[in-house]
Amino acid sequence: MIDISVTGLVKSFDLDKKILDGLTFQVDTGERVGLLGKNGAGKTTLFRILTGELRADEGEVMVAPGRRLGLISQIPVYPVGYTVEDVLQSAFARMFALRDEMDALEARMAEGDSHPRTLKRYGDLTARFEGLGGYDTETAVNKVANGLSISADMRSRLFDDLSGGEKTRVNLGRLILEDTDILLLDEPTNHLDLQATEWLEEYLTRFRGTVVVISHDRYFLDRTVTRIIEVENGKAAFYSGNYSFYAIEKERRYQEQLKQYLKEQSKIEQLEKAAEQLKVWALKGNDHTFRRAVSMEKRIERMRTVSKPTRAKKMDARFASREFRGDEVLQIRGLTKSFGERTLFEDIYLRVGGGERIALLGENGTGKTTLLNIITGAEKPDGGSVRQGPSVRTAYLEQMIHFDHPERSLVDTMIYEKRNMTAQSARNRLAAYQFQGEDVFKSVAVLSGGELSRLRLCLLMDEEINFLILDEPTNHLDIAAREWIEEAVEAFDGTLLFVSHDRYFINRFATRIWELAEGTIHDYPMGFAEYRAVKAEEKRLAPAPAPKKTGDTRPVRGNRNQQALKKQLTICESTIAKLERRCAELDREMEQYGTEAAKLAALFEEKLDTEEQLESEMARWEQLSEQLEEV
Repeated sequence: MIDISVTGLVKSFDLDKKILDGLTFQVDTGERVGLLGKNGAGKTTLFRILTGELRADEGEVMVAPGRRLGLISQIPVYPVGYTVEDVLQSAFARMFALRDEMDALEARMAEGDSHPRTLKRYGDLTARFEGLGGYDTETAVNKVANGLSISADMRSRLFDDLSGGEKTRVNLGRLILEDTDILLLDEPTNHLDLQATEWLEEYLTRFRGTVVVISHDRYFLDRTVTRIIEVENGKAAFYSGNYSFYAIEKERRYQEQLKQYLKEQSKIEQLEKAAEQLKVWALKGNDHTFRRAVSMEKRIERMRTVSKPTRAKKMDARFASREFRGDEVLQIRGLTKSFGERTLFEDIYLRVGGGERIALLGENGTGKTTLLNIITGAEKPDGGSVRQGPSVRTAYLEQMIHFDHPERSLVDTMIYEKRNMTAQSARNRLAAYQFQGEDVFKSVAVLSGGELSRLRLCLLMDEEINFLILDEPTNHLDIAAREWIEEAVEAFDGTLLFVSHDRYFINRFATRIWELAEGTIHDYPMGFAEYRAVKAEEKRLAPAPAPKKTGDTRPVRGNRNQQALKKQLTICESTIAKLERRCAELDREMEQYGTEAAKLAALFEEKLDTEEQLESEMARWEQLSEQLEEV
């Protein structure tokens, strides 16, 4: 069954360029599709068209009737005063509507309404309510909140007071709880820590619906998608595998197209030489050779079927390294930092030597960016000290990039930041970072997150440094830009300290791990793969949590829970009666077909299954009855 069908989609925001130009593809039910393309290729625009937020200029979009579609990039506007808990609970609007109707029917039945239609409607609603998980909403919310690091304190906060990343996490939780049939995820891991990202990966492997995800996280794509659709020049290219398959297959296709192109050009070159020779002979009086030359030139034009394959131009700039003299880059002694009553970290002692490459890991909100800000001097600690070596020259790429004068153009920003730089040299440097043509005259204020990162790197890489600090350097960058910054970091021979949730980046560069948790830093002098193995072993050897008291598993006491148990008992009794009737029918049929061995064997097998179901339902009825008595 087809869940999404897109045919001949065209969309442009100006007359000169079509961002989507005849895009055509389909997504079948249950597929896991990764939507790739460089920043600005039209991926988010496509999602907005699928949800009806934008209208296409041409083409058709079809979402299968009855299929519920949800988009994570949308941050809805909720009523003033809505808490995070209210937002999460809004996912159950359908169930709450069912419950309200059930409550109304209960009131009618309590007043003496015993009409068969009323009882049937109540039974249908109850079965549907239970099937949707109506009695387990609190459990579902707790699971999702824990997985996405939405704490109990955060659940009581106003949604409007959250940061953009926190709103994204909450909205993702609401979308998951809504039991959507088709998930459209636009960069879902950008604001998730490692724990939440891995939880989301596990959730998607269990999700029974269809998933289309825009992501530049290569690990995430490898673990969640089985098909790639790449949007390039407004059209779609298809790859039947995960990201690793796509990367290999894309290169293979490029080499194959290049081979065909070169072969075709070689043949054309031979024919062009032959045509020229025929023309020379024609000038000497051989008229028939001229006609052959014209015919050969027409054949050459028909042969020009393979266009020359191209690759995106790579940025080739590198960090300008400064020689490091000395043994110690950084020394942290007794570092402490709090905000109000909340202590981020306390009494930390660390030392960094020259050439080390350290990944600072930890859940969102533990204080990683605060620690980097203290190291760079942008923030003051409550206690302790930070000292850098005398020959250390530091560059810091912060997570939230800010320019003091966003109204300035890119070229003016370069000239003002680098006082000795001419307009032409500024344009040349910007071109190395893929800011070309009229782009250099855009104001900084209109740049995307990825473009802001590139501009800041353009400024940083001109400085001679030996200590590089990066806070989420790959956020908002497409895969090509991520690969470029990885190559630049690879070539940098100084000391590196970085915060990242990009497992590919961490695995490639980290030779030491600092894990910020529970107010302190645990130092692991090893790479990421070994660190993960150590953490897995620690988890395996950790003592099992103390079993909860029996009373903790009981339903919450109260009138609402008592009604829920009664409703479940009603359904259970109805099922038992149905199974008992079927057993009686099977007994009669077995008597009827007593002389037909094959038929009798089938009926006997069905009766065993029915009796097994009956036993299970009766045991469940006893369990529900006991719980109801306890309440």
